[in-house]
Amino acid sequence: MNQTLRPIMFVGTGSDVGKSIINAGFCRIFKQDGYSPAPFKAQNMSLNSFAGIDGLELGRAQAVQAEACGIEPLSQMNPILLKPTSNQNAQVVLNGKPIGNHSAKEYFLGTNRDALFGEAMSAYYWLAEQYNPMVIEGAGSISEINLRDKDITNMRVALEVNSAVILVADIDRGGVFGSVFGTLELLPPEERALVKGILINKFRGDIDLFTEGKRMMEELTGVPVIGVVPYFRDIHIDDEDSVAIDHKAGKTQAGKVNIAVVLLRHMSNFTDFNVLERVPEINLFYTANPEEIEQADVVVIPGSKNTIADLDNLRKTGLAKAILNSQVKGHSVYGICGGYQMMGSEIHDPNQVEGLVTFMPGLGLLPVVTTLTNEKRTVQSEFTFRNETDLCRGYEIHMGETELKGGSPLAQLSTGQPDGCFVNEKTWGTYLHGVFDNVAVIQSILKTSGKDTAFQEFDYNEYKNKHYDKLAALLRESCDIEYVYRVLKESD
Repeated sequence: MNQTLRPIMFVGTGSDVGKSIINAGFCRIFKQDGYSPAPFKAQNMSLNSFAGIDGLELGRAQAVQAEACGIEPLSQMNPILLKPTSNQNAQVVLNGKPIGNHSAKEYFLGTNRDALFGEAMSAYYWLAEQYNPMVIEGAGSISEINLRDKDITNMRVALEVNSAVILVADIDRGGVFGSVFGTLELLPPEERALVKGILINKFRGDIDLFTEGKRMMEELTGVPVIGVVPYFRDIHIDDEDSVAIDHKAGKTQAGKVNIAVVLLRHMSNFTDFNVLERVPEINLFYTANPEEIEQADVVVIPGSKNTIADLDNLRKTGLAKAILNSQVKGHSVYGICGGYQMMGSEIHDPNQVEGLVTFMPGLGLLPVVTTLTNEKRTVQSEFTFRNETDLCRGYEIHMGETELKGGSPLAQLSTGQPDGCFVNEKTWGTYLHGVFDNVAVIQSILKTSGKDTAFQEFDYNEYKNKHYDKLAALLRESCDIEYVYRVLKESD
């Protein structure tokens, strides 16, 4: 039996420095080495969420990290999830269930931080009794001194559980010496004492050229640089949040099935399209350009955290007209979750779940009527797609009930319940996130597009495991893993 290890925590000099991916890589390393790791992030802000095996909601990043650990995702891995509904407001999900919407000011100033921290740590200790080591992720920067007394995610967690802290810095954005030194200088002594290493991430070029930089950083900070991880493009792990979409804009390409994902303001669960991006016959891109939408073979309206506001914006920007024109031209239009709701004839919000607007006419592409509700459905699902017999998998996260006024169900859940609405091969919608991860659905899209394709089936789970292993191998090559284990076997 392996020795019980001290928890490890990856924190950052800022947002989007790569904490989530580094965390996932170390989760896989610990699993490979015979341990039973589990991820944890006390509070996450993301529109990219997942339905855990317990039927409760958690951030997608922690679901990915759980997958790297080889375990099922649980809401305890991310007990507090903030899902932005506008620039200033967010839905608060506590222990997998929504407890209401708050403005940033209300959340940071009006909530009981100690009570929330207590809830988060209860989840942590429940996990820690079963898994070893705990692999913790911080949020944003740990040196936001104006928010220190509100912290329930970063160094307060580290102090509570006496974790070994690794500071991750993104060298690609520049200013790495200033960001690392400044971050450490702004920490009080008891917090700084927990920082056992610095990890330089996203290095481009010959890493040997940073040898002198590594020495200088260690002299400057007194903290060892445990690794310099190269910038990579050949390892595909689900991205933490929609920052990644900035790199996925594009346009139609000749000879391929062109799939345009409509870029919504409050788009959620963009990981629905990760598998489609890997299919050689498909060119998938995100766009808010009406001309590109009309030219695409397939238009997908994705999920949304604010369906009514996004639908209203589609009309104001001409995107709604472009979607309708695309359908008239004989192109395919599909909707997922909020996109499915938008494709219907009506959306009602009598309880003002999303805001003050209580009614909005839909795009009229599907004969369905949606009523938004206070209750959120979060569940992993197995289903059959249309008339296919292969068992498919997906998950649901939505607040709303949709009634069919025509057409037929798109899918049959293993529970016997129907899902979605099918009008024809080129017009349908579903509540099932992950629907495009399934071979039967991909084959249907390619066949309906009318293009000559030779789609090769592949095992997506095998594909993901291969890339977790590639990430772990890269970290082993780039980092001092022996040092990491040494500090995890220390008591302080």
